[in-house]
Amino acid sequence: MSTIDQSGHPSVAKVAAALAEAGQQAAADGIRILPAEVRTAAQAAEALGVEVGAIANSLVFRSRTGDTETALLALTSGSHRADTGLLASLTGADEIGKADADFVRAHTGQPIGGVAPVGHPKALTTLVDTALRAHEVVWAAAGHPKSVYPTTFAGLVSLTGGTPADVAGDGQDGRP
Repeated sequence: MSTIDQSGHPSVAKVAAALAEAGQQAAADGIRILPAEVRTAAQAAEALGVEVGAIANSLVFRSRTGDTETALLALTSGSHRADTGLLASLTGADEIGKADADFVRAHTGQPIGGVAPVGHPKALTTLVDTALRAHEVVWAAAGHPKSVYPTTFAGLVSLTGGTPADVAGDGQDGRP
């Protein structure tokens, strides 16, 4: 891993600036560029030598309420999947669906596999998976599929203004 050369990654530089502006300078300074893209939690965990549950997946969904469609960001533990029915219930949406790459980039300015919790054109409604509390250090993407930064559950909630929530359905991540 190397420290970030932000000149080659404008979205990473934007994330670093957003972290610093939010008072999370240690997270901004901790941004790392990995040797290869890590588009999945398993790949990121392997590259970092951490448990997959310590990876904060940034999942962007299409949220529809009535005739209005918006983006929903779910920061989930890499050890399980988000339940879209539960996400709809938590946010009051009529429907939560998968977002394609164009939708993700339009709402975040970042590519799938590199979506950071911040650095988007405008703030997104965000849910932060309470399963991330189990890890002293949580790793999140920093705007590019080769970039990550260290943070905490509390740091993610503070940074995003997100709502802590259990986003996995029954039977996920060892839940009954």
